[in-house]
Amino acid sequence: MSVTLECIAVDDEPLALGLVCAFIEKTPFLNLAGRYSSAVEALQMINSKPIDVIFLDIQMPDLTGIELARVLEKAGSKAPRIIFTTAFNQYALDGFRVDAIDYLLKPFNYEEFLRAASKAQAYVELVQKASSAGSSEPKDEYLFLKVEYQLVRIAYDDILYTEGLKDYVKVHLKSDPKPILSLTSLKALEEKLPASKFMRIHRSFIVNLDKISAVTRNTIQIGATSIPVSDQYKEPFNQFLSKWM
Repeated sequence: MSVTLECIAVDDEPLALGLVCAFIEKTPFLNLAGRYSSAVEALQMINSKPIDVIFLDIQMPDLTGIELARVLEKAGSKAPRIIFTTAFNQYALDGFRVDAIDYLLKPFNYEEFLRAASKAQAYVELVQKASSAGSSEPKDEYLFLKVEYQLVRIAYDDILYTEGLKDYVKVHLKSDPKPILSLTSLKALEEKLPASKFMRIHRSFIVNLDKISAVTRNTIQIGATSIPVSDQYKEPFNQFLSKWM
């Protein structure tokens, strides 16, 4: 059964706010829980009631939509999902960095709105299923990773190694020669990966310990790829090796 999403709309332009609210009320799986012309007012409401999705303008006085999204990021998985509604396309990358579900560029029509809302619904359903599965199983064998505006399920066993590239992480898979690129940090990904299966051996690399085929003094081999082991991470890696020597 499809979930109904509790939503709020935030925009300092009355016409734009009215349009988004009309679209929400027109959509069967959305419930309009509030409408606000200020991100500060919206934040007060969010802190008092569970909200699934925020349709959020970016350029607003006092607190911008991007700033509000950064505040909400601290709530982690409990934070509402965000769909930005803005007249300015230069904020698209910022929207991606704060893990927005979608980015609607004004003026947008109902079809575009519905497509974004459906993404939010699919995202929330996927997270709920993962949470339910996690509570009934002793160990998950996969993680969900944000790739563009999708939440992609990746099996731990499919990961060979991950590589940090500034704001992105490149995840190399055994099932696909083309790596997955996700806008996240290597540190954030490291916290999601089970320490029993994965180890950071360099500031730019996390490896799947089961995929290591050879070890030299300063490198490890995974398939045809050689990955350096930096001095900072040598001691924990050597402790891991000592179990098998």
